[in-house]
Amino acid sequence: MDPYKVKMFKRDPYVLKAPLMGKLVAVLDGKFSSRGLQLISQPSRVICKNEVHELIIAVKDARPGDRVDSIAYLGFVEFQNGGVMVSGDTIMIDNEVIGTVCGFDETHMPNHLNIVIHGQALSGSERDLQIGQDLQCCKK
Repeated sequence: MDPYKVKMFKRDPYVLKAPLMGKLVAVLDGKFSSRGLQLISQPSRVICKNEVHELIIAVKDARPGDRVDSIAYLGFVEFQNGGVMVSGDTIMIDNEVIGTVCGFDETHMPNHLNIVIHGQALSGSERDLQIGQDLQCCKK
């Protein structure tokens, strides 16, 4: 039985967790108004050291289990350490807040995870992101 699906947790169980650090390895440009991402019901995912995952901005402040349509593509990040990412965590690139994690879409698994972030609907290209910029994900 999945404790998230049956809503066993009444509060955030993540008391402390290490920040995740990464580097941008690809910058994307593109937007869709009907992407149809389906966020999984679980609010957290383990991220392993050296994994590469995609960052997608959601216009809607979605929650785990929601469908997300209006999106902008940011890029791909390679994580420099392992840890746990949780819905509600803050995502920063070069110390600038990009947004908060809404949840995760597994469309392209096992190749990569789509990390969906609520924020301003600007693509990586529109934000002038560059390869090698630092990403940090930390508890809200």
